Amino acid sequence: MRIFVTGASGWIGSSVVPELITAGHDVVGLARSDTAAAAIESAGAEARRGSLEDLDVLRRAAHESDGVIHLAYAHELGQIGGAPADAAAIDVFTSALEGTDKPLLVTGATITVPGRPATERDELVAEGPIAARIRNMQTVLAAADRGVRAALVMIPRSVHGEGEHHGFIPQLISRARASGVSAYVGDGMNRWPAVHVKDAASLYRIAVERAPGGSVLHAVGDEGVAFRDIAEVIGRGVGVPVQSRSADEFGMPLGALLATDMPASSTLTQELLGWAPTHVSLLDDIEAGHYFV
Repeated sequence: MRIFVTGASGWIGSSVVPELITAGHDVVGLARSDTAAAAIESAGAEARRGSLEDLDVLRRAAHESDGVIHLAYAHELGQIGGAPADAAAIDVFTSALEGTDKPLLVTGATITVPGRPATERDELVAEGPIAARIRNMQTVLAAADRGVRAALVMIPRSVHGEGEHHGFIPQLISRARASGVSAYVGDGMNRWPAVHVKDAASLYRIAVERAPGGSVLHAVGDEGVAFRDIAEVIGRGVGVPVQSRSADEFGMPLGALLATDMPASSTLTQELLGWAPTHVSLLDDIEAGHYFV
């Protein structure tokens, strides 16, 4: 297959592209800079210059491809600010692929369900501060009724692995070094789901090959890691004490996020596609030491 990938030079995309190429697919990656284009080409893919705002570029690339993996998001505009550009890109992709039964994978985030792990069958409700993003995800799922093999890949808060520099774990390590404390909120027993970046990449590859239209997929390796355990591993790595702090000391929205219990299951995804995470867990990955170099 010829697969168009947005976000191809990003943290997840830099693992998805070689995963696809190794499986025999041809990859075209969206590149909004010379640096991104060089990274995409060095991985063995074709670079297509443009950004999420270049809708004609997206349209042509989708028409020329056998499927689309949409990883990019305008994070510099924030969760809310980036939603309109994301909606426009999704509209272009669904229109370009309509009636073809070609795959469209769009990236979302695992949701929070009080009292239990979230599953792939939980309803996506468009309310609260990220309502616009949820509406975009609903648009993707609705495209399955328009002859697009559209699916959502929901990733957890932590997508870990060697080379991660900008996610939550590097941020927490930087805060521990700056403050002299590796902190958690409350009793720290709230749980975070996680996945190794290479396991996430394998799910994207399997999904673009055979996920049914309308699927919601969970790229989850660790169903729920107690946040206190994360803080303790970081504390050992940095060499600082581990202590509880109030959510207010982290500021908003980070403090609230660090205090939220948000486990998520990937059991249904594994049963549907035969995907299984095989790489190290989040705690073992942090313990390995590469985050502290």
